[in-house]
Amino acid sequence: MIRVDFNKYPDINTLSKNEWLDTNGLGGYASSTISNCHSRKYHGLLVSNLDIPGGRFVLLSKLEDSVIVYGKEFFLSVHKYPMEVFPRDHQHLEQFTQDLCPRFTYRIGEIILHKELMLVHGKNTLLIRYYFENAPFPVLLRLKPLLAYRGIHELTGENDFLRSDTYSLENGFSISPYEGMPDIYFQMNEKSRFHPSLQWYKNFEYLEERDRGFPYQEDLFMPGKLECSMSHEKEIILCVSLNKTHNGIASLWKKESGRRKKPGKKTGRKSDLEKKLNSSARHFIIKNRKGRSSVVAGYHWFYEWGRDTLISLPGLTFYTGRIEEGVEILQNIAELRKDGLIPNCLSEKDEHRSYNSADASLWYFWCVQEYLKKTGDLGFVKRSFWPVLIDIITNYYHGTPEHISLLDNGLLRAGTHLTQLTWMDAMAHGIPVTPRNGCPVEINALWFNALCFTRELSEEFDIKVEFDINRAIQKISDSFIRCFWIENKNCLADLYMPDTETRDESVRPNQVFAASLPYSTLSKHKMLMVVKKVTEELLTPYGLRTLSPFDSRYRGTYSGSPEQRDSSYHQGTVWPWLSGHYGEALLKSSENRSVAKKQLKNILKNMEEHLLDAGLGHISEIFSGDYPHDPCGCIAQAWSAAEIIRLCNLIL
Repeated sequence: MIRVDFNKYPDINTLSKNEWLDTNGLGGYASSTISNCHSRKYHGLLVSNLDIPGGRFVLLSKLEDSVIVYGKEFFLSVHKYPMEVFPRDHQHLEQFTQDLCPRFTYRIGEIILHKELMLVHGKNTLLIRYYFENAPFPVLLRLKPLLAYRGIHELTGENDFLRSDTYSLENGFSISPYEGMPDIYFQMNEKSRFHPSLQWYKNFEYLEERDRGFPYQEDLFMPGKLECSMSHEKEIILCVSLNKTHNGIASLWKKESGRRKKPGKKTGRKSDLEKKLNSSARHFIIKNRKGRSSVVAGYHWFYEWGRDTLISLPGLTFYTGRIEEGVEILQNIAELRKDGLIPNCLSEKDEHRSYNSADASLWYFWCVQEYLKKTGDLGFVKRSFWPVLIDIITNYYHGTPEHISLLDNGLLRAGTHLTQLTWMDAMAHGIPVTPRNGCPVEINALWFNALCFTRELSEEFDIKVEFDINRAIQKISDSFIRCFWIENKNCLADLYMPDTETRDESVRPNQVFAASLPYSTLSKHKMLMVVKKVTEELLTPYGLRTLSPFDSRYRGTYSGSPEQRDSSYHQGTVWPWLSGHYGEALLKSSENRSVAKKQLKNILKNMEEHLLDAGLGHISEIFSGDYPHDPCGCIAQAWSAAEIIRLCNLIL
């Protein structure tokens, strides 16, 4: 359980520091700050992944909910307007908890009121429950829905296209605001009154967007207000859905609550951190609009990414007891490959596929290795994965169409001066921030691992590979150290450039994969040297920096305009997902595993404390390279959670 307690008078900055998240398993979500004062355009109570029009849309942005006691109105949510926060008296929130779902506890005089909300799994339906712990007299609950009806990356303003007509329902109403957009239904489980009264609420401000250099003001429309009498004896549940609710709303709450209470599959002894991250992991696994199991890379703005899916998959599924889901996702993403390439990203609007990654397909081999580690089921690998692996490796060997080719020395070459085919793919002003065209070190570490694993399986299955795989392995074995090892630094170069036979000797974390992957060209001594260099220059309490602070290009903070942030994205920013492979490399190379485990436990301790920062219960996408290493980027990132889960298992 995540719990945040407040002093008697918490200020709005404290209340808006942390964000909560709930999801529906379809790519949709509900999210805001714990004060319910939106700070991002991505915040909303019903954000749905729609078939028509395609993409994710903020439909119900928020509620202005309040209770009327002795003629005075007390508000349970907060709005930020220019130069003003409403209501100014926002000091009734006493506690926030997140276990089965987000819960807010308010104290108003003698009254203790709880508000809980959750999305129904597999449906575009939101439930909000209000109930008293203590209420000596009845009160009036007033709910004013504030709707946006726009894409998650956009903002809306007052307009003439809005259709303001509302339609009465039992204990509620419906509205069809815009042509081509779905109707939305509001219904309550107890007798209530709806008073239609269209009103535009103007100039909401989302300060995180302002700080990120984006437009940050928006208008929301309120179709009317719902009112219901509350007492200590009964709970009030509001259902907001894209479909009219015919079943009992209270039973719908009970059913979803029961689903969430079901224990997950047992996967052995778990630490408190791992239990919390197992809960986080479930938010990233979805059924996409085609009904296929997939992975959302991060909330709020990332969608489906091939590279992120494959790096995340073992931690999110195999290490959380979701083996079948992991297998299904591996099979689904394999069906999208073209000429051996797995798509890097799928458009959230029309699911257009971009095949601009040199490493996504190579991570597929690692996923199968992790599957075997957890199940040992070689028969299933032969039936389901071997055809995929052999297709990928054969296409890579002969050369794929997207600027990937095999050199005579056995190394893989990837990209041009205008492309970014590795995970360090930031662009600023249309130019790669970290140009890595040539032979990137982690691409070739992954390539060597893929070749060796393919040879292992071919021998196990007694199936010949169509090219001389032994010769390919020998070539890269001979070339890797010669091209990447920097003798005077005792580490690996980040990039080898074959045209000029020169190297980019930047100290970056990509070299750690040459030590962490199951098959490595490095001796144990060289592994130790790589880990030593990475530890000395890149390690922080939250993972590895993307560039040494001794480098003149190092950027220690991640802030400013989009261009400024893109320019620092891989120039010193800390990525927690790298901790999993760092931990594996450290354990493989260490002379004293107990000391190594103690060091890794410090990272896990910091991560557990971080669960009370930024996205509550989740691990952020990135952190600034400089102290105090503020969390940045997405509040909940799939591969961050996944690799910390895997790190927990590595040090058992």
